[in-house]
Amino acid sequence: MNNKDIDIEELLKKADAEQNGKDNSQDSEAKEEKKTESDAEAKAETAADNATESQCDSEKTAEKTDPLAEAQAQIEQLKNEMLYKQAEFDNYRKRTIKEKADLILSGGEKTIKEILPVLDDFERALADKTDDANAVREGMKLIFNKFISTLEKMGVKKIETEGADFNVDYHDAIALVPGMGDEMKGKVIDCTKTGYTLNDKVIRHAQVAVGQ
Repeated sequence: MNNKDIDIEELLKKADAEQNGKDNSQDSEAKEEKKTESDAEAKAETAADNATESQCDSEKTAEKTDPLAEAQAQIEQLKNEMLYKQAEFDNYRKRTIKEKADLILSGGEKTIKEILPVLDDFERALADKTDDANAVREGMKLIFNKFISTLEKMGVKKIETEGADFNVDYHDAIALVPGMGDEMKGKVIDCTKTGYTLNDKVIRHAQVAVGQ
């Protein structure tokens, strides 16, 4: 083997050594990069765990303060409901007062309308110039009966007293008549003022004399 062959062989060895060095260097760099990535992933996982723990701690803290916040929310809700109910009741009261006033006015209007025909009959009777007493009496009787019928349509009824037992719910005794016998004791002897009911409610007691 000559010197030239030796040089070539040495050059090849040297080249192989350099290539091996480069490969080893690249492997080291790859390992270092992989290690760096692993460290970064570990740090990220640690940070995520810390964030989760922090969130849990915040939720636990919130849970601890929830009863007070919930109580305040309930108080506010009850306050709003009370104000709403108060306003609703006030509106109901005003509406009821208005309806009662309207009912009274409309009831009076209905009563007047029912009585007006009777008033017309009175005007016609007064305009009549007849001197016949019987005709006048008969006309007044017709008007009276019509008026009674009109009152009955509106629920007004006469309290019957003839031969009735004295009843404090319907009668007002203004006199006691002695010596009427046992049969008339406690019974109505005479009626000095007629009483009336409106829809079965006494609006005026009958003034009567009672046997004693």
